[in-house]
Amino acid sequence: MNGERDLRTLLGGMRPELNPGRYVFTTVPGDAVPTGVAPVVTVAESEGLTLVLPEAEAVSAGLDHAYAAAWITLRVHSALDAVGLTAAVALALTDAGLSCNVVAGFHHDHLFVPYDRGEEALGVLEALAAESSRGPGRGSA
Repeated sequence: MNGERDLRTLLGGMRPELNPGRYVFTTVPGDAVPTGVAPVVTVAESEGLTLVLPEAEAVSAGLDHAYAAAWITLRVHSALDAVGLTAAVALALTDAGLSCNVVAGFHHDHLFVPYDRGEEALGVLEALAAESSRGPGRGSA
């Protein structure tokens, strides 16, 4: 299944969705996910295994954690070799003073933004999508 590559189509159709919950980043030694946690992201690094998981799971498992995040999924099916989506999203969030950690899945891109600004980030992305859908010259006086 091929993903979309056209930047205007990607931006106009990204349909950002704020997933419920509060997510945190943690790391564990080795490459095994601890029992009792179900991370939404894992990244193997030489220093250990990075996990992004619900905060309640990290607390319950006694895992030190950092960066409380809201999780936004861009619902457009982006091609892994598409050019510009991450840059355009990062620029819009940067202009709003929002940090963002991006993870590309096979079908969608996932953004982790400061938890207390999740709704604001969603609004920024919805505005970017609406602006991209209008196209050049449309919607302006």
